[in-house]
Amino acid sequence: MINASLARLADYPFTRLAQLLQPVAPPGGLTALALSVGEPQHAPPALLAETLSASADGWNRYPQVNGTPALREAIAGWLKRRYRLAEGTIDPDRAILPLSGTREGLFLLAQLSAPGEPTDRPPAVLLPNPFYAAYEGAAVIAGAEPVFLDATAATGFLPDLDALDRDLLDRTRLFYLCTPANPQGAAADAAYLARAIGLARRHGFILAVDECYAEIYDRTPPTGALEVAGAMDGGALDNLLVFHSLSKRSNAAGLRSGFVAGDPRLIAAFAQLRSYAMAGMPLAIQAASAALWNDDAHVEENRARYRAAFDAAHQAIGDRFGFYRPDGGFFLWLDVGDGESAARDLWQAEGLRVLPGAYITRPDRAGRNHGAPYIRVALVHDSAIVADAMARLTDFLDQRLAHRRTGS
Repeated sequence: MINASLARLADYPFTRLAQLLQPVAPPGGLTALALSVGEPQHAPPALLAETLSASADGWNRYPQVNGTPALREAIAGWLKRRYRLAEGTIDPDRAILPLSGTREGLFLLAQLSAPGEPTDRPPAVLLPNPFYAAYEGAAVIAGAEPVFLDATAATGFLPDLDALDRDLLDRTRLFYLCTPANPQGAAADAAYLARAIGLARRHGFILAVDECYAEIYDRTPPTGALEVAGAMDGGALDNLLVFHSLSKRSNAAGLRSGFVAGDPRLIAAFAQLRSYAMAGMPLAIQAASAALWNDDAHVEENRARYRAAFDAAHQAIGDRFGFYRPDGGFFLWLDVGDGESAARDLWQAEGLRVLPGAYITRPDRAGRNHGAPYIRVALVHDSAIVADAMARLTDFLDQRLAHRRTGS
């Protein structure tokens, strides 16, 4: 029989988007453009293909789940450079586990954190609202209650930690926190992260910090949870796991390569769980991943491309639709009044595919979906394409708004 928990899940966001757009077609004469998915369109660095080719002798060997020492050392070295970690903060043999993309790890984590015995009340999994769909799916399939924490402009686009009551925290097993946030791009500062880590330790839950957008930033490198933990309580990593990926950092979404790092006790349990559920990362991919984590030059070039894309978007949009330059990531979170109808109309009139904010947001207790007015726009193309797309988007939305005001 099919797992009944699946019935508790709403349709996957991109399934809903396909259903919304299926009855309409983009216009002829215009190049249709996908701005709905966070899939980088810039070419990955040449060293990726070079290393894969040079490592072809590993394709006939089963890889170990915990990865090669070379990959773990490369990851540890990057973490130390990026977050200025003190020597000894991250043990590459005990505090790092490679993943075949962070989605698998984020999903499996809910299985790791679920209680082994039935309880009077379901365990809670906290997640930001808007959210990454894997968080909700993981919580539901694990038999937990997903608790959506509104992250709106009023809360700085991050969950309000002061609004969490003790009863909820006491039954929380896992808290997914994305920083920089998807889609709003808000980055948690050191004080916020220290508060979240403290709550996890006092109430005995896992804090899972999804930092996959941390290398795509405009000006200031976002603070990392490991660097905050390293300055607390003698540098202990208790109750903390962070997730990183090469998909955004190195334009290598198809490589399916990331890692989880943090509390050695949790990493050991994670490795045990992954041994049953997942195969190890192929050795050639591990070698290419190590080469990418060891190289920072291509990442700075990548950031420059995204800065140029945001410059082009800012020039086209100005201060309309609540435009702002996010702390990190490559999304725009634009207030267009009705995100679902705007997404349909933009596809039909301009061939621009964007994601309605309501599809990645759940209604609050009063029934209000705070994401409904928004669309998420992924600036994953080069600046010239972005400039053209944003001019088309802005002109159309301006005309649409003018027609609504005049009733024509």
